[in-house]
Amino acid sequence: MLVVDRRAWWLLAFSALALELTALWFQYGMWLDPCVKCVYQRLAVMGLVVAGVLGSVYPRALLLRLSGYVVWGLSAGWGLQQAMQHVGIQSDDGSAFSCNFAAEFPAWAKLDEWWPALFQPTGYCDDIQWQFLSLTMAQWMVVVFGVYLLLLAVVLMTDLTGLRRR
Repeated sequence: MLVVDRRAWWLLAFSALALELTALWFQYGMWLDPCVKCVYQRLAVMGLVVAGVLGSVYPRALLLRLSGYVVWGLSAGWGLQQAMQHVGIQSDDGSAFSCNFAAEFPAWAKLDEWWPALFQPTGYCDDIQWQFLSLTMAQWMVVVFGVYLLLLAVVLMTDLTGLRRR
């Protein structure tokens, strides 16, 4: 019962937390300014942390496990969408995607005002400030969110086949 194992959920939470800490290192250690799309992707990564914590509370409880799966899927899917839009903005000046300078959080969750150190955008989406192995940070985030979605699919298939056997 790999899926029901609490360690797998903690791995999800800690890997996402490591990404969040890496983002903060890029911002405060390397002085790279996050844009709105970067901030939205940070929020998606925080959703992955929440999904990991939800699933780890009591993995045998179907409701908590399903809640974790839903938050995992929504977070990784929305993060992938934001990262792909970010890549589109960076790769094409006439892109159909646009980027505001200010974050547009709902009035009931003004994260940029409540927690500006993490969610206040200070950069521009079309500015490529960092590359590794010829991929921009936005392109790496497409890979990262794609991997999280692939892992979710594998975990869901494993869990569903395990449920049928019980």
